[in-house]
Amino acid sequence: MGLQRRASGLLAAATAALVSSAHAQSQAPASQPAPAATPAPAKVAPAKAPAKAAPKGPAAKTVEGVTVTGASQNGLRSSIDRRSYGVANDLATTTGSISDALKNIPSVEVDVQGNVSLRGDTNVTILVDGKPSAMFRGASAAQALQSMPADSIERVEVITNPSAQFSPEGSAGIINLVTKQVHRVGRSASVRANVGTRGRENIGVSGAYSSDRITLSGDLGARRDPQHSSNTDDRTFPDPITGLAGSSRSRSTYGGPLNQWNARVSGDYDLDRATRLSAELRHNTFNFDAATMQAFDSFGPTGALDEAINQTGHFTQDRSNTGGQASYRGKFAGDDHTLVVNLSREQTDERTSNNFTNVTETPVAPDVFQSINAHNTLNQTQFKADYNRPMAEGGRLKAGYDLRIDDNDYDNVGLKGLNAATAGPDPVQTNLFLYRQTINAAYATYEKPFGDWTVLGGLRLEDVQLDLNQMTSHQVSGQNYFKAYPSLHLAYRFADEQQLILSYSHRVQRPQPQDLNPFRFIGPFSAREGNPNLRPQQTDSFEAGYQYRSAGTFYLGTLYYRNNEHGVTDVVSEIGNGVLLTTKANLASSRAAGLELVANGKLTKTLSYNVSTNLYWNEIDASGIPLGPGLGFGTTRSAFAVGGRASLSWQATPKDLFQINVQDNAKRLLPQGFAEPMVLTFLGYRHKFSDSLSAVVTVQDPFNSYRFRQTIDSPTLKQRTEGRGSIQAAFVGLSWSFGAFTKRPQTFDFGQSPGG
Repeated sequence: MGLQRRASGLLAAATAALVSSAHAQSQAPASQPAPAATPAPAKVAPAKAPAKAAPKGPAAKTVEGVTVTGASQNGLRSSIDRRSYGVANDLATTTGSISDALKNIPSVEVDVQGNVSLRGDTNVTILVDGKPSAMFRGASAAQALQSMPADSIERVEVITNPSAQFSPEGSAGIINLVTKQVHRVGRSASVRANVGTRGRENIGVSGAYSSDRITLSGDLGARRDPQHSSNTDDRTFPDPITGLAGSSRSRSTYGGPLNQWNARVSGDYDLDRATRLSAELRHNTFNFDAATMQAFDSFGPTGALDEAINQTGHFTQDRSNTGGQASYRGKFAGDDHTLVVNLSREQTDERTSNNFTNVTETPVAPDVFQSINAHNTLNQTQFKADYNRPMAEGGRLKAGYDLRIDDNDYDNVGLKGLNAATAGPDPVQTNLFLYRQTINAAYATYEKPFGDWTVLGGLRLEDVQLDLNQMTSHQVSGQNYFKAYPSLHLAYRFADEQQLILSYSHRVQRPQPQDLNPFRFIGPFSAREGNPNLRPQQTDSFEAGYQYRSAGTFYLGTLYYRNNEHGVTDVVSEIGNGVLLTTKANLASSRAAGLELVANGKLTKTLSYNVSTNLYWNEIDASGIPLGPGLGFGTTRSAFAVGGRASLSWQATPKDLFQINVQDNAKRLLPQGFAEPMVLTFLGYRHKFSDSLSAVVTVQDPFNSYRFRQTIDSPTLKQRTEGRGSIQAAFVGLSWSFGAFTKRPQTFDFGQSPGG
């Protein structure tokens, strides 16, 4: 009943905001002008030509949330609450995955496993056209980013301090992947094919038809990307009885093909010039089939070999995501006065199977066969209503309601025996965990210019109901909490070329479902256990940024500070026989501060650059964790780090483009240690035979430098882990596009997503 009352209250508040706004609009003149886009330098083409002349006076100074202040040569756009980077000129998008495209975006880091972070924080929310997707949450999110082709993305929005319009999930901020849209009347199609070393290849086909009232589009693609990696894990830990230090070494390899294919079809129908109905269906699937090997050696305090186990096996993973959505978009009297209603449903089906045999050589013991199988079903349903209305004197109101339901099943089955034929149920690997989360939210933001200042303030109210059921061990628990998330953005324009932006937002990082599962999984070398009592991390984020734009040159400097309370992190401890248990705990607090610098422009008429760096400081205070000092947390740990990226593009001739990208992922602080920095290089060349046909040659990681190193240093455990992924590759590809277009009749911009 409490949840129903809160949900009804939120829905009533949102409805009242919409009704009162619509009533106020009906009292205003129908011809009331919309706020204009922020003026851009004369030499920079605006992102979208205005339908009418920009108003004079205060309205001309409005900096609306999705307004483009001008596009640089490489497609960079900025506004009061986000930055947007076009990826059309990044040659990695023609042959690589979304993960590859993100590696050259300022503020973004991608590690060797494909995990994404913003300014060193891995708590990132990834949206597609402003909406969440189950594909990019949980343990398989990195694999989804690595498997999906980048050529479906038009630009990447980086929102490090989102307004209340967006979900507050993700303490580091939001990465919004904006897909390619059809904006012109006519027929078009494109075909892309690339062949790489070591059996890598991909192909994609896209097509679109657009008339005055109907738009149809679709994509179909396939990708083969063989994977191979090797890892070493060295550990030293004291014996709990004697206090003498023992040690162990684990070496593992895995390799095999990763196959992926995707399909999408969408349609828009304009009932009239102010009403559009849209629908979309999409499917993405990938499977990974790998041979695995692991060798484990354990040594006593004297260095004598105590235990030697060799493990060989086979690992498979199949993951499919199917989703659909339907939406209504309507325009009322007055410019940019719109209502967007969207209903979406998607299901992700994950199946993994890990079959292996342990051969114990020291001391001699019978072989042990194990089979660990998991079947996870993730269902997500979302209903969103977003209302946008211009107000008097250049103001703008946005309000909306958002309902999201996550309903997940995690079914794990383990078998164990002397061999596959005699294996029986393994109770330490078999369990069923049910997770259900319901979020009701209502938000409102208001933006208004005051002379050279523009203010964007907002408030989001969320009610969360969490139900957990560990069926196997009969542990039932849940949480219910109501929270307000305010945001404030201030922009001051010194001149057309210079702007100062100040912002604050309160955000949350909720634990992943598997982090809450209290069942203890025990393997031969490691164990893991969730914590159903985890609380969400609360974050206060502050930023101050200065940007300068002149013609094709853009400079940006941003100071930022984040304060996190109750952060969720891994806690590693030794539970005997060399087995490490990884569980989760809420940190007392952590803080991060830094300076981010971005610059891009032209060195010469044909040579352009894009450079960014992030200098930041991070501090972790884990003194509130029980047994924290004994696990090596102490009171506080801190570190300074520097990371960044640089890109050079040389337009040697009108038909020939050369490109080099280098990224340096910074050192990352962990509660009991740190992850070391790493460097990745990318080379590319494109030749245009014509406007519709081009050839691309790309080289990924030419120096074979991509690797992962992590260190844990505590009184009870010293661990050194190193992993190397075989991502070095060269591709040769062709891209052919064709079609005829005419200018589409002027309507309002249906293509802009409502966000969050």
